[in-house]
Amino acid sequence: METGTVTTTGVQTDRPLAADAPSERLLRAKVLVVGIGGLGCPAAAQLARAGVGTIGLVDPDRVDLSNLHRQILHTSADLGRPKVDSARDKLAAIRPKLTVLTFPTALTAANLADLFAGFDFVIDGTDSVAAKFLINDGAVLTGTPYSHAGILGFRGQAMTVLPGRSTCYRCLFPLPPPPGEVPTCQEAGVVGVVGGALGIVQAAEAIKYLSGEGELLADRLLTFDALTLRWRTVRLHRNRLCPVCGDRPSIRSLSEDIHAA
Repeated sequence: METGTVTTTGVQTDRPLAADAPSERLLRAKVLVVGIGGLGCPAAAQLARAGVGTIGLVDPDRVDLSNLHRQILHTSADLGRPKVDSARDKLAAIRPKLTVLTFPTALTAANLADLFAGFDFVIDGTDSVAAKFLINDGAVLTGTPYSHAGILGFRGQAMTVLPGRSTCYRCLFPLPPPPGEVPTCQEAGVVGVVGGALGIVQAAEAIKYLSGEGELLADRLLTFDALTLRWRTVRLHRNRLCPVCGDRPSIRSLSEDIHAA
């Protein structure tokens, strides 16, 4: 087991082209999970069980009692511990030979490129609007494929972004909403099973991308309503006026002014 910071610069590629077995591709793969909460916990657990070789964990927070109903890698024995340490131990118990890299820090415009470097795929498990815009813009600018998901109450959504080839988050939402307009999970609440369902979808997207199997949620938005148990897929199209991936992008670099939390 290994902890530390990523110092190498990775070159992001298209779907794996190697002719070896999907399991061998997964073993060589590196996935970064940003946010070790209701989405990140189930996603990381499934990645470990699927045989992904290296998992990076990014989260500045500590385990809190109010979050245990949805953050399945943490228990009451972990209260007060950094989430990345708690999650690392649980993942190591699932698969002792798994390499886990821990980053007990918030993702920012200043450190995103270094954190994304060397990883093949990113999972957005955050619960703040600012973080989701930052991850999308950083992924597009660095060419890093990622899975977006969001949950609130009994509902959730997910999509996969392949930079330069598919719809990105800003194609749907060009500008962040005014501060306070969208409640956080802490403010509005979230049903734990919704996070579990969407986190598993995110893990599945990462596994499909890394193995080159199946059809990704690119140019598609998957929505889930736990109250009716209905899944719905909405077709998406790239927005030529998108400020980060459009024909004339206005966002060409990450900035703390634009991406303030």
